[in-house]
Amino acid sequence: MDISVVIPVYGCREALPELYRRLTESVHKLTCEYEIILVNDNCPQKSWEVIEQLCKKDPHVVGIEMSRNFGQLKATLAGLDYSTGNWVVVMDCDLQDRPEEIINLYNKAIEGYDFVIARRAHRQDSRLKVFVSNLFYSVYSFATDVKYDPAMCNFSISSRKVIDNYCHMRELHRGFIMYLLWMGFRWTTLNVDHNKRFSGQTGYNFRKRVHMALELLTSQSDKLLRITVLIGMVISLISFLFVIITMFRYFTMHISMGYSSIISMISLMGGLSIMAIGIVGIYVGNIFMEVKHRPLYIVRTVLNDRRNESYE
Repeated sequence: MDISVVIPVYGCREALPELYRRLTESVHKLTCEYEIILVNDNCPQKSWEVIEQLCKKDPHVVGIEMSRNFGQLKATLAGLDYSTGNWVVVMDCDLQDRPEEIINLYNKAIEGYDFVIARRAHRQDSRLKVFVSNLFYSVYSFATDVKYDPAMCNFSISSRKVIDNYCHMRELHRGFIMYLLWMGFRWTTLNVDHNKRFSGQTGYNFRKRVHMALELLTSQSDKLLRITVLIGMVISLISFLFVIITMFRYFTMHISMGYSSIISMISLMGGLSIMAIGIVGIYVGNIFMEVKHRPLYIVRTVLNDRRNESYE
């Protein structure tokens, strides 16, 4: 297999026929040996019915049905585990990623890069979504000490060795582009056009984005713990100086600070203590989830599984 295209499917049933048509036209210009892997992440719009029809129509289409909703990144991992291509494209199903750009990504990759990441120079998203995204990646870059360009997206093409190494990392809380960058292969970016969503609405609301951001920050960096230690040291120093000043004023000027100051200090220290315990609790919770060693996803059905076969 020359090229595999992995697409997690959720909330975009109406876009699938058009996505298939444009993908087939684009990839067929590069090779006849390709596969389109559609991973249904328990889409509420019953996208699996469309995927079944596409699999019956074209043996190049591989359909994977998850047993329940595991999230975009785990659905992507499932598709990558089943992929067989020497080059693997990852993209979304809503046609904001243009299938026609695959040719440009491939031509850039064969210049000598292990993976090429699409860069959305002009995003067709709401200002609020762009602002939240930029804010998250600024915090993420600070927490992980890795400079991350928020214009980059999951739309990318990677060599087989990159994908194999990515699939070997079985952490529960996952990233995609972050993991690729961490591996350190030779890579570059390519500016691509970014379209508006073909239909429907994104499944990532603000609450889910905050939850995902917290998972990534606490699973890939311990800087929050180190910052908490630093805050504790600074507060301890300030409190020590406050005690010295209070004692000096009491013994030299006979001035007492009163109950209000004491209560304020106790409340401050109590709040910070609870915050620190909460941060530690999140990390302990991550450890608890990881040591279970549960499968990251469960597949119910696979159609046109060609991992041990070849197209005629």
